[in-house]
Amino acid sequence: MKKAVLSCTVLLLAALLGMPCGSAPYQNVFRLHVIANSDSVEDQQVKLLVRDSILALERERMASAANGAAAEMLLMEDGKALLGAAEDTLQKAGMDYGASLFVGRFPFPERSYGGKVYPAGEYQALRVVLGEGKGQNWWCVMFPPLCILEGDAGEIDVEKLRENSFLLELLKHIEGGTLWDTIKEKLQ
Repeated sequence: MKKAVLSCTVLLLAALLGMPCGSAPYQNVFRLHVIANSDSVEDQQVKLLVRDSILALERERMASAANGAAAEMLLMEDGKALLGAAEDTLQKAGMDYGASLFVGRFPFPERSYGGKVYPAGEYQALRVVLGEGKGQNWWCVMFPPLCILEGDAGEIDVEKLRENSFLLELLKHIEGGTLWDTIKEKLQ
């Protein structure tokens, strides 16, 4: 009886909060995943250049996404431009291989961004595979807009997280940057 009451209470709370029962905490997340051709220094460096070209192309559009599904739709609309950006970057770097784009559910390890933990599991993502795709990878959370730049050793600089967040990029441009200046002063 107690178990039935507890189950009903959980279902009622889930309904009241608008959460589907059994939903994972990361269903509304969309990630970017770039996989290098190999682990050579050159391939690892060009992986980061491709990452930068994709983030530069999508920075403003991702900030306008209302949820993970909208972020995915925006990226799919830009598929040709995204592939072009990746391949242009590879060509300019003198690489003799191309890029492939895939959208789907892919496994990711647990990761923490500024205190929020994204548990290990399958996430919806745009996967960019460079050449043979046998090298180390780089990934970030495109929605909510938390794509950040990691250090060479994979550490996450929380200050860079604050400064490079898509949302903060938008704040930096609202009202000529005065809104961002006010927020930054209050954070210090």
